[in-house]
Amino acid sequence: MPRQRLFRTPAIVLKRTDLGEADRIITLYTRDYGKLRAVAKGVRRTTSRSAGHLEPFTLTDVLFAQGRELDVVSQALTIEPFREVREDLDRATYAYYLAEVVDLLAEERLDNRAVFDALTGGLRALAAAADPRLVLVSFHLRLLDGLGYRPELRACLNCQATIEPGNNQFSPLVGGVLCPSCGPREASARPISVPALKLLRYVQHAAAFPVGLGVPPTVAREAEGVLRNYAEHLIERRLRSPALIARVADL
Repeated sequence: MPRQRLFRTPAIVLKRTDLGEADRIITLYTRDYGKLRAVAKGVRRTTSRSAGHLEPFTLTDVLFAQGRELDVVSQALTIEPFREVREDLDRATYAYYLAEVVDLLAEERLDNRAVFDALTGGLRALAAAADPRLVLVSFHLRLLDGLGYRPELRACLNCQATIEPGNNQFSPLVGGVLCPSCGPREASARPISVPALKLLRYVQHAAAFPVGLGVPPTVAREAEGVLRNYAEHLIERRLRSPALIARVADL
């Protein structure tokens, strides 16, 4: 969407970086303009009216002024604070996961409503006390689909045979499942259990985030790991937030 000198859009705050004595560079994912980096001037001063509206994982209505290199936050007003997420350490670590994946996979200034919807849907599911691993599974599938990396889960990507229950494998390199005959010939492929594959298939076609779905923790963990490996292959680096989740879980 073309931007004017002043433009307004809902946005989720992904991260913040201090700039000088009182400013911050805010990275946001907006509904109408994709990922943007903008300067929030004076936001670290105690008198700032915008500071509370630019907290991480907050859905905010933001008025931007277009700049030469970075845009400038002119106004900000909270739409959804997601306090249940931000004020709970466990949920916040998973929110960092969502924000990190979006930040690394999404290109700047390329609007994609599906990415915005995946992020806001994930935060709402976390706020509703859903199983966080299932939230990550659903978030990954919606995000990858929106970015054009939808994983193939029903047909072997090598021979096109229908995938049946058995010793199937998932390859992040080819972007989906491989049958028992083709999987061993692909170096990047790793085994995927029947329950994990069934979960991925179900969630991929679900209309909403599975807030109340009962799934054994081991299955949810495996399914999330499969999709995380796929995302890490796409961004060509390891995510930091899974290690943070593990450290908090051990506290």
